[in-house]
Amino acid sequence: MKLFTNKKKLQREIKNINNISFVPTMGALHRGHESIIKKSVRTSRKTIVSIFVNPKQFENKKDFNNYPKNNKDTNLLKKLKVSYLYKPSYSDIFKFKTKNKIFLDQFSKKLCGKYRRGHFKGVVDVVNRLLEIIMPKKILLGQKDFQQLVLIKKHIIKNKINTKVISCKTIRDKDFVAYSSRLKRLNNHQRFNLVMIINYLRAYKRNLLLKKITHNPNKIKKRLLILGAKKVDYVEILNLKTLKKPKKNKFNLFFAFYIGNVRFIDNF
Repeated sequence: MKLFTNKKKLQREIKNINNISFVPTMGALHRGHESIIKKSVRTSRKTIVSIFVNPKQFENKKDFNNYPKNNKDTNLLKKLKVSYLYKPSYSDIFKFKTKNKIFLDQFSKKLCGKYRRGHFKGVVDVVNRLLEIIMPKKILLGQKDFQQLVLIKKHIIKNKINTKVISCKTIRDKDFVAYSSRLKRLNNHQRFNLVMIINYLRAYKRNLLLKKITHNPNKIKKRLLILGAKKVDYVEILNLKTLKKPKKNKFNLFFAFYIGNVRFIDNF
């Protein structure tokens, strides 16, 4: 594996390689990342992984500063047979004029977009810049961050960028908790509360599908607070194709809540 911190050196290295897949990350790699990277390595000639904690997608500077880091990331990527690791500086990413204008679909105003002002603009901006630097054939993204995945895909289509978005399934532990870098910030009691909430939400969805209950956002929010959430941003049901409230019994349950100072998002 070759490490690059400079975009021009990386571009010289990859300019004659056609089938490149790209996996963007913010580091603190976990089994979810591993699954995506393995898929990329298995299906592509070369895989580039980026590690860059993007300050523009954080509203809170403290949250940015507290984002977990892992010194073992590089060794893990070598073990996974990644071809290239790109660890740019802030200036390497942001000190150039992009060709594409940032396109934010109306879907950016729903779910997390209601609560994290400027977040998705920051996400799409940095991914667009990485795509312009690398120009990969494919970009692989996890379904846990479904809203992010959709918005990146819509930006790519709008700007006619020649990169295909590959959607990768969410990887979960034995308690059905989706792997996340932020899990490292929980103590044992908070972890217990997280598992209780996930179990409750799974049962809630089952009851919705069986039509034993109707969706009541306010009632479910109060229940999550009782189960240990510090704050609940939303619990919503959406059809994955229309991105609207479902007319039929096909939907995912989307939610975002805080345990302590750690925010979790997921959907299933």
